[in-house]
Amino acid sequence: MKVVITGNMGYVGPVLAQHLRRVFPRAELVGFDSGLFAHCLTTAERFPESQLSLQVFGDVRSLGASLLQGADAVVHLAAVSNDPMGNRFEEVTDEINFRSSIEIAKKARDAGVKNFVFASSCSVYGFAEGGPRKESDPLNPLTAYARSKIATEKALRELELGQMNATCLRFATACGMSDRLRLDLVLNDFVAGALTSKEISVLSDGTPWRPLIDVRDMARAIEWAIGRESVNGGQFLAVNAGSDQWNYQVGELAEAVATEIPGTRTSINTNAPPDKRSYRVDFSLFRSLAPNHQPTVTLAQSVQGLRDGLRAINFSDSNFRASKNVRLRVLDDHIASGRLTEQLRWSGA
Repeated sequence: MKVVITGNMGYVGPVLAQHLRRVFPRAELVGFDSGLFAHCLTTAERFPESQLSLQVFGDVRSLGASLLQGADAVVHLAAVSNDPMGNRFEEVTDEINFRSSIEIAKKARDAGVKNFVFASSCSVYGFAEGGPRKESDPLNPLTAYARSKIATEKALRELELGQMNATCLRFATACGMSDRLRLDLVLNDFVAGALTSKEISVLSDGTPWRPLIDVRDMARAIEWAIGRESVNGGQFLAVNAGSDQWNYQVGELAEAVATEIPGTRTSINTNAPPDKRSYRVDFSLFRSLAPNHQPTVTLAQSVQGLRDGLRAINFSDSNFRASKNVRLRVLDDHIASGRLTEQLRWSGA
């Protein structure tokens, strides 16, 4: 089996590569990445791409079709990956997250790929009052990042797929330890704050809802999707990927971290204006389609993994929000140094 993973040198990719290598030890695993965050290693014991059969460097806006020949599945992780980056690079977000995604899907179809897996997001629900959102409920994308995900889903739904299945995994907010850890994610940020300053500052009033998923369980969902048959969900499928038990209010997340890291103080901005991003998500469809690939990591285990992983590398940077563990900071640093253009292309490339 051959699996091509785009954007593999980010936060999810190292965990996914390790998982797929363990589950499919004989698989040909190929990574394709521009290397923007290649140096953002959280651990120094091993290069995470050592789990792959081949690492190819390149821009997804010009991925060569030959790389996809003979592939059974394409896992498309590559993206301008969160709301702050999407707001800073709005046009580029549309170009990379939407337009290049559809071109890669077309190339995958034409190459005879059986399964195209697109990493979408539950952020497409934006602000949603009432009960948990199902896939059939109205969408309310509030950011360029969320709009790019829905645009890609819509185009994939309308695309002539041939013999290829397309699975859009609407992931809950990612969390958990990785060889390229991001600290611009809510739970990860809270753990880093607790370790470095013994304090968690909740910028909202603590009431917004967030569904979360540990990155290890994201890998399990992707494993399911790369082998999905069309009889299980249809040729095109957009499905919420996560667990009903992982719908939390932000204040609850802060309390969970404080429980696992004793001595941590929490401060909540009770005077904050309402957070426009608040939604709960219904994961019953995913539960029915993928009963053997349901999330298994608990919130406490995710916090413990982050705590122990950061302690193992003697993490003590109280200014971590200005570090390479925050992806927008990395891009700004590349641009300021002249290494990268405002179009997020390597200078001279």
